[in-house]
Amino acid sequence: MTDKWIKSSYSSTNGGECVEWAPNTAAATGTIPVRDSKDPHGPTLAFDTAAWTAFVTGVKNGDFDA
Repeated sequence: MTDKWIKSSYSSTNGGECVEWAPNTAAATGTIPVRDSKDPHGPTLAFDTAAWTAFVTGVKNGDFDA
């Protein structure tokens, strides 16, 4: 399966902090692949659904703010 990568809606449009994910892979495998869009040939992280949901919830709640 070829991944179709989609930039996160939370990534800025001016070239900073760009995160992409592959929803077709997530739907097929239950694993969410994530990468830095500025380095598409670099490493990819993979999260199970529960871990990704917990991370996104934490970000939305400001748990990781400095």
